[in-house]
Amino acid sequence: MNRKMVFYLFGRILQVEALLLLLPALTSLVYGETRVLLTFLSVAGGSALFGTLVALLCRTKNKVIYAKEGFAIVALAWVGMSVVGALPFVISGDIPNYFDAFFEIVSGFTTTGASVLPNVERLSHGALFWRSFSHWVGGMGVLVFVMAIVRNMSDRSIHIMRAEMPGPIVGKLVPRASDTAKILYLIYIVLTVIQIIMLCAGGMPFFDSLIHSFGTAGTGGFGIKSNSIAGYSNYSQIVITVFMLIFGVNFNLYYLLLIRRFRSVLKSTELWAYLGMVAVSIVVITFNILPIYDNFNDSLRHASFQVSSIITTTGYTTTDFNVWPHLSKGILLLLMCLGGCAGSTAGGLKVSRAVILFKLILREIKKMLHPRAVTSVKFEGKAVEDGTLSSVATYFAVYAFCIFAAFLVICFEPFGFESNVTAVLTTFNNVGPGFATVGPMGGFGEYTAFSKIVFSFAMLFGRLEIFPMIIALSPSTWMKK
Repeated sequence: MNRKMVFYLFGRILQVEALLLLLPALTSLVYGETRVLLTFLSVAGGSALFGTLVALLCRTKNKVIYAKEGFAIVALAWVGMSVVGALPFVISGDIPNYFDAFFEIVSGFTTTGASVLPNVERLSHGALFWRSFSHWVGGMGVLVFVMAIVRNMSDRSIHIMRAEMPGPIVGKLVPRASDTAKILYLIYIVLTVIQIIMLCAGGMPFFDSLIHSFGTAGTGGFGIKSNSIAGYSNYSQIVITVFMLIFGVNFNLYYLLLIRRFRSVLKSTELWAYLGMVAVSIVVITFNILPIYDNFNDSLRHASFQVSSIITTTGYTTTDFNVWPHLSKGILLLLMCLGGCAGSTAGGLKVSRAVILFKLILREIKKMLHPRAVTSVKFEGKAVEDGTLSSVATYFAVYAFCIFAAFLVICFEPFGFESNVTAVLTTFNNVGPGFATVGPMGGFGEYTAFSKIVFSFAMLFGRLEIFPMIIALSPSTWMKK
């Protein structure tokens, strides 16, 4: 275990966070929020100082990073950035309770969008910017962001990318992992800017457009109004609907489009499965909720928005889907667990894993019927290796176990089965709203501090896809060999 390299990179990450904190400080300066401005500057200074000290003490010539170091760096970075990122909320008084502030910023970085705040409008502009900007940074990945801007990263930093990027298979777009990170972030930035321009063109104020583009790009869902997107125009809702779906697609496909490999994009099994599930869900829900809205256009708009929001785990809402029929809520619950495509900013199990698991089940049924037949599982036109099949099956088993364990831990909360189950599902899958108490018009504010910590780590486990957190928390990881 190259512990010095792990903590050296941790120090560099805190330095990067110090730079990121200057942006909400600038926002506070623009809006004349002196107290909040000083808060962000002081936390940025402390983060820079501590990060520099750690980096200097842990400098090493051995810059080799293997899988174990990659997992440890990712988990340590996300927890550390959340611990520091919560401080501005507490010091400024926007969120006085540290447990609430920690929950809020973890929800931001993990792009969950779950909130403890009953009235988000009372936050300062600096705090609103910071919580939504954390979506944007966390969407593509904190460490991927660092890889894109820090020079001389080890080429073995692909292990960092694999530990942080969602999906069963993560590879390089180009030979160097750092160049891959830059390409991904360039695509990410361009799409975000396009959305900001389109929202502004529809009459949404610039600050609102910026905040909601951060939330859409990171598929996070933090907004600046307690009713989420419901108060904005139909045009704005349609733009956000489209961009939520765009950011739920594997970013590798956008790179393939740029290099004109159109056939590879059109042959993507995961893309067609993703779009197919979205289309079917929208059609079924539209007709199912038609008696509630008594207008086909409104039903289609709400169904399209909520399906896009839930499957991409963004969590924005235009209506209270708590009042929808059980069929519609059941579909949303399924999409909540499913999530978007691998290699996107969406959370959840991922469409690719679901497709592979489904094909794996079909293969096992064929084996039972024809024991001597030689069968393989194909995905994206290629046979899936047994190692990948094993890792997908293992991940699903651990995924189910973690959700069940988290649910048992918070069972003492008096909010009922539906609230507690969906609270765990929505945090672990990084969605945001659930049903009942934690529905679109509710939140997590009434849960105890202990449960908020459980939910915070559920969000971290879900965003990092479990294993980095397990490995980082294992004592054997840090023992000398």
